[in-house]
Amino acid sequence: MSRHFAHLAFTPGVRAEQRRYNGQEAPVTAAGEIPELEDGERAFIAARNSFYLATVNSDGWPHVQHRGGATGFLKVLEPSLLAFADYGGNRQFVSVGNLMENSKAALILVDYPHRRRLKILGTIAVCPAAEADPAVLSAVSDPGAPVAERVMLVRVAAFDWNCSKFITPRYTLDELAERGFTS
Repeated sequence: MSRHFAHLAFTPGVRAEQRRYNGQEAPVTAAGEIPELEDGERAFIAARNSFYLATVNSDGWPHVQHRGGATGFLKVLEPSLLAFADYGGNRQFVSVGNLMENSKAALILVDYPHRRRLKILGTIAVCPAAEADPAVLSAVSDPGAPVAERVMLVRVAAFDWNCSKFITPRYTLDELAERGFTS
């Protein structure tokens, strides 16, 4: 676990439950510098075709949304900056509305075949496509995809590789084909 993730995630209530169930608190050091995604995290992110986005509304209610696209649609623009194109969906705008009230969010990226999971905490700036930096808009736009309505800029506050114990392996059709299975 990265020490910065523990600093943000291990609130007094979490530490109390660690004492209750583990008999001790997990170690937490002082907050460090903003973490930078290294080669392993960058490669993992580039290989994903989906992730889960968690936001919280002004009443404190959580909302989790699945985001998917072509492999690598979530881009690492800088060592602590991610971005992705936001397309029209069910037109409810729950995630976008939540982010306008509270920019804090969590992303969970899962590699089901290899049972690996990366958690990212950060803040998200929502930028209408018409107002986005053209270079960023180009970087997140995939050929053949619809025109983006917004660009989501994720400033990474912390990340952590999570326990793989209960990840059930799942495979896409392409992953099955790579393993010799045909439909």
